Amino acid sequence: MNPIKTFSDRRSRLLTQMQQGVAIMATSPPRLRNRDAFYPYRFDSYFYYLTGFHEPEAVLVLICGNAQGKTEQILFCREKDKEREIWDGFRYGPDAAREAFGFDAAYPIGQLDERIPQLLENQPVIYTLLGQDPAWDARLVGWINRVREQVRSGISAPDQIRDVRRNLDEMRVCKDEQELLLMRHAAKISAEAHCRAMRVTQPGMHEYEIEAELLHEFRRQGAQAPAYTSIVAGGANACVLHYIENNAQLHPGDLLLIDAGCEFDGYAADITRTFPVNGKFSSVQKDIYQLVLAAQMAAISTVQAGSTWDAPHQAALQVLAQGFIDLGLCHGTVDAVIQSGDYKRFYMHRTGHWLGLDVHDAGEYKQDGKWRPLQVGMTLTVEPGCYIRPAGDVPEHFWNIGVRIEDDVAVTPTGHEVLTVAVPKTVAEIEELMR
Repeated sequence: MNPIKTFSDRRSRLLTQMQQGVAIMATSPPRLRNRDAFYPYRFDSYFYYLTGFHEPEAVLVLICGNAQGKTEQILFCREKDKEREIWDGFRYGPDAAREAFGFDAAYPIGQLDERIPQLLENQPVIYTLLGQDPAWDARLVGWINRVREQVRSGISAPDQIRDVRRNLDEMRVCKDEQELLLMRHAAKISAEAHCRAMRVTQPGMHEYEIEAELLHEFRRQGAQAPAYTSIVAGGANACVLHYIENNAQLHPGDLLLIDAGCEFDGYAADITRTFPVNGKFSSVQKDIYQLVLAAQMAAISTVQAGSTWDAPHQAALQVLAQGFIDLGLCHGTVDAVIQSGDYKRFYMHRTGHWLGLDVHDAGEYKQDGKWRPLQVGMTLTVEPGCYIRPAGDVPEHFWNIGVRIEDDVAVTPTGHEVLTVAVPKTVAEIEELMR
């Protein structure tokens, strides 16, 4: 499999969908952290999906029909600069980038303002990442106005601007085999990091020590970064859905919820496991945990081509609602608990999201107002949970128990593939690993 051809084919697919006009997309700019220190650079996902090019200060231009009526794929990027490479590291430069990444032409980024108005002449429509960056939008309008100034010469300017994400989201929602290979590898690294965390966790440690073990394993195995800020939440902190302080001490008798995944070559893994700090579930913790696990297994069983996006969520809700009734947390019938939303006191989020270049990846969840059917290549998380905060009508032995179990699942021709299956998740498996 030729990864560069994969990127070129994606650009060709987009050009076919466009039918006319020019697509112009910039990658993400470097972001200042403070003073003259920058955050670690991360490219724009849409730009990378079409180019495979990971340097900053780069712009992609796709032309459906140039002056000769041909399509053209152009990259603007930083010039080769040996002096800057001493300070900042290797850069391709236009000539090498054109050859390495399969473009028809490549130019220095400094020529962008000169060349783009020329490329827009007599083009009817521009496709771009509209509204993503106000400064980029303003620059685009400036180029259009430059073309409009030539109207007396018989040159017309584009009179339409369309958001290219409508096209790209649909392309990105189904993964090709190259993407699935990368996602399997990200899942493998992340799974081993979670296993490492289970092995080392002991009462008295702090959440940030466990986070450090995760990060160590990510980098040790070649992942470039965490795919998102890791959640390492002990005890009551597990009932805070987006807890990221990761600074509390771990106590015997507490559960530890870890939601963490790495990014490998741009693609994310997203895994959550919950386990006892002292290596042994209490009877109450076990009841809640096994309820969430049963809900997750029911949800995963619905993931197959032709099923709907909402099917895993509805399957999980049925199991959770019945469990909440059995435990005395909710009252009435399953249908009544779901219809009234009473379950939302203990389960307030949905059961998954798309996964890919972004942790919450591109793609619509509904089409024509209806939950969309799943297709081969779609990749999603399945992550039911239960979070019980102290309340007067909740038995005290349930207080501050937070459980979430999350796996990454790809839709296959024969059903589904759980990419993150290597992380233990039954009570027996977790307790055995922690021993």
